[in-house]
Amino acid sequence: MIDIHTHILPGVDDGAADIYDSIEMAAMAYENGTTVIVATPHCNIPGMYANYFGKEYTHVFQETKEILKREVPQITLLAGMEVFTTEEVPRLLTEGKIFPINRTRYVLMEFDFTEDPDFADEILRQVKEVRAIPLIAHAERYEFVQDDPEIVYRWKKNGYEVQVNKGSFLGRFGDGARHAAYELLNHNLITAIASDAHSPVRRTTCMADAYEFLAEEYPADYLDLLFNKNPQNICNGLEPVRLRRIPFEERYYWEEQAQ
Repeated sequence: MIDIHTHILPGVDDGAADIYDSIEMAAMAYENGTTVIVATPHCNIPGMYANYFGKEYTHVFQETKEILKREVPQITLLAGMEVFTTEEVPRLLTEGKIFPINRTRYVLMEFDFTEDPDFADEILRQVKEVRAIPLIAHAERYEFVQDDPEIVYRWKKNGYEVQVNKGSFLGRFGDGARHAAYELLNHNLITAIASDAHSPVRRTTCMADAYEFLAEEYPADYLDLLFNKNPQNICNGLEPVRLRRIPFEERYYWEEQAQ
């Protein structure tokens, strides 16, 4: 599996507290079937975490990568950021202060959980205008998505990609997030499932628990797209596999979109 959303870099945000946490998170990931991890520290959160791309970010990432290569050599660590969405994001992208996933055009973007959906739509449009591809982090956790999951249907039509947290399917973020996650899964609106891991104890890098849980009901080929193939395509800057979006009045089934 390939995990495109983690807070594994030590001491930069509310994720790994130190390098020992990072090592344990990497080891847990590998033991549970993950081979590639994208480090996506919080970025651009006003008054909390800046973490813009520069010497400090590069130093922490490279040092962590070297240590993990020695301690957990089976794991490949890639660079990225989880960007908190403000009106400055399009400008920050053009200035090179935001690092997309593995130097691709995919930018992992998060919103305030109570964000206004019109603001979200406008900034997503502007981000696409500067030739970045929005990858919306934990879409199921936003109140406006829980209230109206068809917003994600429109996002996908506009060419945005959607990431959902594995913990939401297990009820770890509440009933609203769990219900929204299944709505998106059942209508082919998820591009990738990721851990959004923050520690080796709580919100971990273990992806196998969610995969095995979902495998009781969903086809293996479908889950492989969400846990492996689409994340791999994103890391390589390629287009994810397109699935036919299932209208909300229809029942779920998996079907690849005709090219």
